[in-house]
Amino acid sequence: MAYEYTPPKYAQVIGEVQRRIESGEYQPGSLLPSEHQLSAEFGIARPTVVRALRVLRQDGWIDTQQGKGSFVRGRPALSGVTAERRGLAELDRDESRESGELVTAGTAAAPARIAVLLGVDEGAELVCRRRLVRLNGDPSEIVTWWLPPALAEGTGLDGPGPVPGGIRTLLAKAKGVRIDHVVEQVTARRAASHEVRLLGISRSAPLLALYVSARDASGLPVLA
Repeated sequence: MAYEYTPPKYAQVIGEVQRRIESGEYQPGSLLPSEHQLSAEFGIARPTVVRALRVLRQDGWIDTQQGKGSFVRGRPALSGVTAERRGLAELDRDESRESGELVTAGTAAAPARIAVLLGVDEGAELVCRRRLVRLNGDPSEIVTWWLPPALAEGTGLDGPGPVPGGIRTLLAKAKGVRIDHVVEQVTARRAASHEVRLLGISRSAPLLALYVSARDASGLPVLA
């Protein structure tokens, strides 16, 4: 059975604005409709519009200037969307062929940043699949995927078995869901408690974190 997903209202606004930008209806450099106008057009509250614009700005679709409004930048540069792009490489990671172990496979509350990437409420129940990857026997990185339970159902992503061929291939075969591109955000931060434990590092140690939003052809998030 095909996976059916109805995104929350602010994610629908994101998808429609992206569509208008890509179609040329909203030209690069042009001023977007105001928050009030978008609120009236989509029949939603202004805070919902503000949230949608924040995500569009974070992903590089628009710029916001204080006192002037939001301006179109265009579709973010994705010329590097190939197997070399780290986020796509992670989607194709074959768990059955690498050194490491699965440490979490089940439901968990969505952290704030993951909730924004997936367009769900903070604390919403998601499937969390976390693996510790080893290099020459030593812990080297943690790979965690978050996705809606309905999408994970029947795929084994919430179970202990490895994912041969990668998550992208699995979702295409099992759910008919095709990932078109990824949006990546890189940041340095302190380690969380589970990262300290799994990687064997100090609480104050800096980590390089790569946040990946895997999206379908319409730009809507599939998993993070």
